[in-house]
Amino acid sequence: MLAKVTRRRCALSGAVGLALLGAGLPSVVTDGSGPDLSRFYRQKIKWSKCVGMEAPKDLQCGKITVPFDYAKPRTGTLELALARYRATTKHKRGSVLLNFGGPGGAGVPALAAGGDDFMALTDEYDVVSFDPRGVGRSSPVSCGNGTDEALNATDDDTAFNRDPQAVLGTLRKAADQCGKHSGPVLPHIGTVNVSRDLDIMRQALGDKKLNYLGFSYGSRLGAVYAAQFPEKVGRLVLDGVDTLTEPLAEQGVAGAAGQQRALEDFVDWCVKDIACPFGTDARGAREQVLQLVASLDEDPVPTDFGPDFTGQDLVGAIGQALYSKDLWPSLERALAELVEQGDTTGVLGFAGGGSDVLTRAHAPSGDPTHSTLADVEEIPLDNLPAALMAVNCADDPDRPGADRITKNLARLRAAYEQASPVFGRYRLTEYLICYGRPKGTDFIREKVRDVRTPKMLLVGTRGDPATPYRWTVETAKRLGDSAVVLDNRGEGHTGYGSSECVRRKVDDFLLYGSLPPDGSSCGPERDD
Repeated sequence: MLAKVTRRRCALSGAVGLALLGAGLPSVVTDGSGPDLSRFYRQKIKWSKCVGMEAPKDLQCGKITVPFDYAKPRTGTLELALARYRATTKHKRGSVLLNFGGPGGAGVPALAAGGDDFMALTDEYDVVSFDPRGVGRSSPVSCGNGTDEALNATDDDTAFNRDPQAVLGTLRKAADQCGKHSGPVLPHIGTVNVSRDLDIMRQALGDKKLNYLGFSYGSRLGAVYAAQFPEKVGRLVLDGVDTLTEPLAEQGVAGAAGQQRALEDFVDWCVKDIACPFGTDARGAREQVLQLVASLDEDPVPTDFGPDFTGQDLVGAIGQALYSKDLWPSLERALAELVEQGDTTGVLGFAGGGSDVLTRAHAPSGDPTHSTLADVEEIPLDNLPAALMAVNCADDPDRPGADRITKNLARLRAAYEQASPVFGRYRLTEYLICYGRPKGTDFIREKVRDVRTPKMLLVGTRGDPATPYRWTVETAKRLGDSAVVLDNRGEGHTGYGSSECVRRKVDDFLLYGSLPPDGSSCGPERDD
């Protein structure tokens, strides 16, 4: 799912996806009997000026090295990209690590673009973010044409009834494309491993405890960390709280419905502006969006950056901006350029996760036992959706077989299309694309519960279109007495970037340890 994180940036939250992955990832060994990871925990980060990207002068970049496989750390390593704004005081508390959501959201460019929103935290902390494994510069995964092939295979309403084995075979081939274009990181992607990377970052930053602010999918990562490393938890905030238990198929329906509501809000806003490419009638504008998607699926537009731009590419691009109203003017301009001039530049920027980097998907090269940071221009255009789908499959143990998929497909299609005529097909394909992959870890569903940590703050927004408020309540119940819920009675995905009340309470907790009472609320923000 796509989500608002700060005033400037957007992120993704738990959705459904695709991947080759390592199943049954082990929990952390704490008795010294596991593999020797000491060389990773002895690292110190060398910070320097950020090069190869547009970044504020006061942003510093660095990297750490982590194992591909924590069970076999000698078999290979990869580097993870980090960035920070330094604390303004000499007597800082340490660092606060940010995850902007996803999975698939790159933290380094997000911090570069939206760092102003977190400057209050530099009163006590270095503010740090990172590109998780498989994302951005950190061994980016890609599926090449695999996602398009899967979308095409599932487009025909009668395909499964006519030749289900052919469709399922295409889904397998699509996953093979992901392996071909992603390299050795793909079998070791997933939140359980990202959480372990997070603990190595904590140590490399010199912090005894992890202080953390995670948005949307970042809340899942924070919850997993709390279960894996309860004794290392400092001040944790989870904003736009993800589900830990809901099946992928149900997550997809909820996500499609949320995106449809956000699209309708955008259209209602757009038709009031003379620059709106869809005219002045909201009902007619919604029909034009559907027609535009269908037209591009029928006749894709060539691009300079890889495969032709399809209607489903447009669906993904629109979704990137919908949960942040601050991005709506840019989306309106991008859509106008597409409709009036056939120019895909603007929507391609959103398709790449809001990045200005538009490159071809590429097969990995070089030494497979050690992956260095990718250059910015090497990041594949489809990295964000490829990583999103890979991680979500890696995090979920459910793998329906061919008979079950064929039997339930008609019902699923109806549910997804009812949830959203625009996003339904895309989200259903994200679910189907997991078919045939090794099942993901059951650690999140089975072990992330009743954590023994200091109090942590969970922010749920009543009008959140991406992570329903009920997920906040359910996740808090699973985490146990450590979870304190802040009820944000506003709209939009996540609260920190849209509610001054939420921002103040989160900052008070991170800076001073001051928690609001469990169940307390922030009222809706007024536009005036």
